Amino acid sequence: MTESVPRAPRRWRWAASDDGEARTWFAIANDGIIATAGILEGFAGAGAGDQMLLTAAATATIAGMLSVGGAEWAEASAERDSQLRASEDEQREIQDNPEAEARELTTYYRDKGLTPEVAEEVSRQLMARDPLSVQLETEYGIREIRTTLRAGVGAGLVHAVGALIPLLISFFFPSRMESLAIVAAVVISLTITSVLSARLGRTHLRRTLLRSLGVGLATMAISYLVGLLVL
Repeated sequence: MTESVPRAPRRWRWAASDDGEARTWFAIANDGIIATAGILEGFAGAGAGDQMLLTAAATATIAGMLSVGGAEWAEASAERDSQLRASEDEQREIQDNPEAEARELTTYYRDKGLTPEVAEEVSRQLMARDPLSVQLETEYGIREIRTTLRAGVGAGLVHAVGALIPLLISFFFPSRMESLAIVAAVVISLTITSVLSARLGRTHLRRTLLRSLGVGLATMAISYLVGLLVL
């Protein structure tokens, strides 16, 4: 099957303009911010010095980037395999019995509310143009075959961008000021990403913001307490 996806540079532009994928990337960035900040607060609670905090931040950033990127790549690969299998099945059915596939498509559009005549004409035109793509979209909701590279690399980079915020704080701020600086930076960062995510998803801004800040502040507080307990 020839995949109906744009060429490489356009794939990334498409991802950036797609609301669903953009919201996912904001969530991954938030995870990078919160996870790395939580680790730093835990080390700070245990009384770690500047060098130890910087090492912890750098390690958390790299490990998180590889872990999230790898997990997203594995998930995308599994989904891609499923999509390719569905594509092969549909291609075989179209070759073996195109009339039956056309009737299925006509029924689909009739159920959507079109008159039998219009549904049949729509089906005929779509089947004449690109029967495989239209069957995949109507039967499986597949508009394009997923690309595993974009999913894995994109998720890893976005996680690293989020983790970079507490990492830079551990580099520029001394340990005695670091905890407060991290909290302030996390609150500001989560506020920005929550506003952008809410606008893209057309969700309630206040609830989105409260959820993000609640998880972030709770993670840092608990991590700091754990650091105090194991000191």
